[in-house]
Amino acid sequence: MADVVLKKVWKRYGALNVIKDFNIEIQDKSFFVLTGPPGCGKTTILRMIAGLEDVSDGSIYIDKLKVNDMLPKNRDIAMVFQSYALYPHMTVYENMAFGLKLKGYSKKEISQRVNETAEILSIVHLLEKYPKELIDGQQQRVAIGRAVIRKPKVFLFDEPLSNLDAKLRWQMRNEIKKLHEKLQSTMIYVTSDQTEAVTIGDKICTMKNGKIQQIGTAKDLYENPANKFVASLIGDYSMNFFEVDVLCRGSFVFLNEGSFEFKLPDQFKDKILPYVGQKITVGIRPDDIYDKLFCATNDELNNLNAIVELIEPLGNEKFLHLNTGKNELVMKVKSNNQAKINQMIELVFNFSKSHLFDVENGVRII
Repeated sequence: MADVVLKKVWKRYGALNVIKDFNIEIQDKSFFVLTGPPGCGKTTILRMIAGLEDVSDGSIYIDKLKVNDMLPKNRDIAMVFQSYALYPHMTVYENMAFGLKLKGYSKKEISQRVNETAEILSIVHLLEKYPKELIDGQQQRVAIGRAVIRKPKVFLFDEPLSNLDAKLRWQMRNEIKKLHEKLQSTMIYVTSDQTEAVTIGDKICTMKNGKIQQIGTAKDLYENPANKFVASLIGDYSMNFFEVDVLCRGSFVFLNEGSFEFKLPDQFKDKILPYVGQKITVGIRPDDIYDKLFCATNDELNNLNAIVELIEPLGNEKFLHLNTGKNELVMKVKSNNQAKINQMIELVFNFSKSHLFDVENGVRII
């Protein structure tokens, strides 16, 4: 297997810079995920690694070998696409064997590899079937099997599960993760689904407008987002954001939203003092806002009132959509919470888990 390194990589289409000064080091045997909104450039990165797109500037290395000018077939990679791209006139066995036949493998070697791969992916019983006889999840397994059978140095996955329904996506995510554990191979995986990204990747690279925003584990990105964009991208439900004025009264700093005000904990004061008289953005997740009725805190300075506008039930939990009079917030509560639509409820913010961002550049201050 192999590590993959991109150094100062740019991709231009005429005057348009699609990828900008991209630098990553993907370690051998790791499961690396590229995620971000559609159009951020993640598939372009994958296609440049594969050799399907030229590099405008910079260098790409696979197993310490520079591959910029190397043909895709010589890079020892295998790519799994969003579309299954199976040959409809061939059986599953023939689809999986096709690439090996082109490379001149013997019938015995092909048979051995096909059966080994089919065992790994639990598709032995499908080998004599045609693609039209398979459901989507089975077709995707066959497409993955065609990549696995080649035993490449690097696997590239381009949103392979986006055509599947929610249940099949969940199943296939687990199967791909298990496959990585079995093969101990280097895998680079592109997805726009942040839930998929954080559940499947060892390391995650978040992208926006062709640039890296942050690289880290799911825990890193969730607990210590580099900026407002990453904070909004990672999490079951988007982080709540609202602007506040930074005020100083005596030795205390307050954050004023307009309809409520917080006293800033002393340990954060030094980092926020330069913003006195300016606006900053507060970010807090739905999990970190509590209903005062179910919270034992006596800290009245972090309390606020809000009107319940919508209740979104989700099994043993539900989301309350709230309005402070100036901003809308979402909080997560247990299903036994008795809040009603149009009811005013008192909330408590867990300030130790909130984040403060610069309004101008979105960079996290705290």
